[in-house]
Amino acid sequence: MLIWRYIFRAHIAPFIFGTATIMALFLMQVLINWIDKLAGKGLDIFTIVEFIVLSLSWIVVLAVPIGVLFSTLMAYGGLSSTHETTIFKASGMGLFTMMVPSVIGGLALWAFVFWYTDNVLPDSNLRLSTMMRDINRTKPTFAVEAGQFTTQIEGYTILARDMDTAGTMYGVTIYDNSRADQQNIVNADTGKLGFSPSSTRLIVQLSSGEIHQVNRRRPMDYRTITFARHQIAMPSDRFFYEQSDPTGSSRGEREMRISDMQEIVDRSSAIVAVSDRVTDSLLRGHIAWLSGKGANGATDTQTALLRAQSTVISIRSQLESESFRRSGEVNTIRRYEVEIYKKYAIPFACILFIVVGCPMGILTKGGNFGISAAISLGFYVVYWASLIGGEKLADRGLLSPAFSMWLGNIILGIVGILVSIRVNYEISVFGLLKSAFRRSTAASA
Repeated sequence: MLIWRYIFRAHIAPFIFGTATIMALFLMQVLINWIDKLAGKGLDIFTIVEFIVLSLSWIVVLAVPIGVLFSTLMAYGGLSSTHETTIFKASGMGLFTMMVPSVIGGLALWAFVFWYTDNVLPDSNLRLSTMMRDINRTKPTFAVEAGQFTTQIEGYTILARDMDTAGTMYGVTIYDNSRADQQNIVNADTGKLGFSPSSTRLIVQLSSGEIHQVNRRRPMDYRTITFARHQIAMPSDRFFYEQSDPTGSSRGEREMRISDMQEIVDRSSAIVAVSDRVTDSLLRGHIAWLSGKGANGATDTQTALLRAQSTVISIRSQLESESFRRSGEVNTIRRYEVEIYKKYAIPFACILFIVVGCPMGILTKGGNFGISAAISLGFYVVYWASLIGGEKLADRGLLSPAFSMWLGNIILGIVGILVSIRVNYEISVFGLLKSAFRRSTAASA
């Protein structure tokens, strides 16, 4: 037990470091894509922090398995580089016994990631998608620049020829196109911008100017109004971030639990079964008609041809309708089954990366950061390429959802078994197979 605790403690620091590094890399990619929207729309710090936390919620699921692989490589590579694994083997402890503490930790992480993926992640994904829509709808922070037309307010165009440091505008022209039947052009010597107390209206205080009113329906109806003081209230909708309530939003497949998606799969499967029965009934009826049962009552050839044409058109229309209906439901089944199996496959990678990382760390003596990071990156690329490629193939109907989502795990499992046999028994699996093939060939000769 002391040795197991020693091995387990060797995992903790590399696991935290590896997981945190992957999370930081993914988060950096997210922030690079969203930095202009987060910084350019006047969002408060609490909203930005909430966006980052919600983004980290799905990054955790991707980072934990690779953190497991990195920590396993570091721990067992370090034991191998200091010849501690040799001492363990000399005392009668094989590879599979040395792997026990890692496997126990991997099982705990597998249970946690699976629970998190099915219970926490759907709700956080829903909140994140709702927040993304709210941020996209939010207009950039309103600002007027001297000498440039400002068109951020729908129906209004503002031009300030000069501005001072206090925000006072000089030589102001406002084009008011908010009304369909009338256009107002307002010219003023000075102007001041500000929001109403409720932040729902933008108030422009103007001094010493005139208003030119043009009736769009009667161009000859033209008026000029001179003023000493004038105020214009403009709508300021979406200049401030407003968070929507996500509870009423519709959920996509990545925002549902397994039980919710399984209900949709069962419902679509039932519809496909009904469609198959309807199609079978239509084909049986058409075959019966072709055999002559449907032609009874025809008085001449012309009538028979017209009846045949009408029947064929009707059956073809019904078959196309059922085919389109069935195809849509089958695509729905594939899409949701992919997400269901993904929720099982990704957490299980926590165990498979241990099966791969333990013997690989001992073989390569990868107790340093560079070797462990390089091996982790290689397996990570292979695994996620298999996962993403399998998802695309499953969505197109070229592979079953179960096989496509478990393809990466199957590859990892095969590699892990081969390398574990190589390290535990100190034999080459391929050499063993080659020797067995030679013996069988010699015996048959």
